[in-house]
Amino acid sequence: MNLKKYLVRALHRLQKGPGYTYKELLVWYCDNTNTHGPKRIIKEGPKKKLIWFFLTLLFASLVFWQWGILINTYLSYNVTSSLSIGFKTMKFPAVTICNANPFKYSEVKPLLRELDRLIEAALERILQPGNSSEDVFPPLNLELWNQIPLVLIDEHDKDNPIILDIFETNQTAMGNETAMGNETAMGNESLCSQQGSGNCTYRNFTSAAQAVTEWYILQSTSILSKVPLHERIRMGYQAEDMILACLYGAEPCNYKNFTQIYHPDHGNCYIFNWGMDEEALNSSNPGAEFGLKLILDISQQDYIPYLSSAAGARLMLHQQKSFPFLKDQGIYAMAGTETSIGVLVDELERMGYPYSDCTMNGSDVPVKNLYSQYNTSYSIQACLRSCFQNHMAEICGCGHYMFPLPEGVTYCNNEDNPGWAYCYSSLRSSIKQRQICIDSCKETCNDTQYKMTISMADWPSEASEDWIFHILSYERDMSTNVTLDRNGIIKLNIYFQEYNYRTISESAATTIVWLLSSLGGQFGFWMGGSVLCLIEFGEIIIDSLWITIINIISWCKGLQQRRARARFPDAPPTVSELVEAHTNLEAHTNLGFQHEAAGAVPEAEGLPPEPGTPPPNYDSLRVQPLDSLGPDSDTE
Repeated sequence: MNLKKYLVRALHRLQKGPGYTYKELLVWYCDNTNTHGPKRIIKEGPKKKLIWFFLTLLFASLVFWQWGILINTYLSYNVTSSLSIGFKTMKFPAVTICNANPFKYSEVKPLLRELDRLIEAALERILQPGNSSEDVFPPLNLELWNQIPLVLIDEHDKDNPIILDIFETNQTAMGNETAMGNETAMGNESLCSQQGSGNCTYRNFTSAAQAVTEWYILQSTSILSKVPLHERIRMGYQAEDMILACLYGAEPCNYKNFTQIYHPDHGNCYIFNWGMDEEALNSSNPGAEFGLKLILDISQQDYIPYLSSAAGARLMLHQQKSFPFLKDQGIYAMAGTETSIGVLVDELERMGYPYSDCTMNGSDVPVKNLYSQYNTSYSIQACLRSCFQNHMAEICGCGHYMFPLPEGVTYCNNEDNPGWAYCYSSLRSSIKQRQICIDSCKETCNDTQYKMTISMADWPSEASEDWIFHILSYERDMSTNVTLDRNGIIKLNIYFQEYNYRTISESAATTIVWLLSSLGGQFGFWMGGSVLCLIEFGEIIIDSLWITIINIISWCKGLQQRRARARFPDAPPTVSELVEAHTNLEAHTNLGFQHEAAGAVPEAEGLPPEPGTPPPNYDSLRVQPLDSLGPDSDTE
């Protein structure tokens, strides 16, 4: 069947009415649609027809404008937060306890002896500028000092500040040093981190106490990074010495119920109810009587004097199987007190992509989690620290002592990496590096936060401290002598205040149902339409495409015929003409044979031959074979 005829018939069957041209189709649509406005355009007079045309065009534009706003609002994926309060038996949080001092000074002192002598001499020069380090015996080893010197800056002349190394011995430096021995100069101490070429990057401090502490931490980090892990664990506080008493609810516990981990900031830390090897404990009831009670000994007399300026226990409440980042989220418990911590639980439930950029387990985060060696769950703190350590290993060639190491990387130290302090300081202060890590890491979609209410009281009281210290000393050391005092003892009470917990959850502010109802509402308000009107509009679009296809086919066929006529000016006979000629030829041939046999002259065109006309020569007639027809000839 001819393709054009098929398409025309198909269009007629679909449309059931006129519409073989765009004008006919448009008129038919306006006359039959259920949308208000188009009907008035074709039925009203000329003036009203123009008014209704502009009104319909205006309101249609408003509909499309409102639809664009609604679709853009939906694609922004906004969320709303809802707060609900529930009541249930809850898992007791994991409790991490550390000493504020990472190592026993009696154990680590041989490693820090030269460092301690340097800092003592530096403090003496700061407090008494006239003294000289040459009088110290044995002489100071200034190799550590020269790698990261502590300098004073005289800013009496703001345009030409004078930088003075504390151990500088020439006359000019001494004069400047003496001039800096006042209160104003003491507020301008700096650390010089050398890049290797002698150039310094200064970090300024407003107090000598801050500068000395920071300098000591950097130097001790370089020294301790070369100590094997098992030796660092041995030099820290052991669980049996630190945890004197333990009670969970009505059940007794001891240091064996705690899991030991090594934390670079605080040395040996101990986690209760971590849930790694055993099922997490549930709390039977709220209140202090059903929580965790601990008595700790922090042995303050064995603190490193220049490393730990705060005394007490560092503790943190967190989820099971999560790594404790005490430097960010931990709190201190003061020695000589009973600290009660009431806990309230907040559960956060965030929606994932595309509503928020959160992750369920960190598998879609491009940063390799270095804390996975502890078999802990993902957290944004672990991601940020892993990102920083990966960048430091890549840029500085070594890793910082405070973070886990990537594979094949060693910790930085002054001997193997002389410029590591400069590289570390530059990287830590780099806003670009910080932003890269923030953009790479994601929050967890589900999180549990513990809100704490803290209260403290002196413990033990003066009336009871004698017998309490005697009993605790005997239980730990099996001695009748008192080995404990108020400066090292801490009592902790950790419990749920109530079983009410809050759930803060996110939900989509706009859904597909909201979008469809809003789109339909705008269409109905401005145009008086419905879904069926949209189907009608879709129908006219399909019919228009159908007519377009028919016109394209007709144009292509006409172009083909024009090309054929241009190629063959004398149009070749069609097949029907050839068949008709061939039939006539056979008829005339047969008739000629009959007349020749009968001696008669055949009639041509139904007329008798004129006298004297010779008979036709049928042998000269030829029929052009069909194979010789051109490809552009009409075969209809």
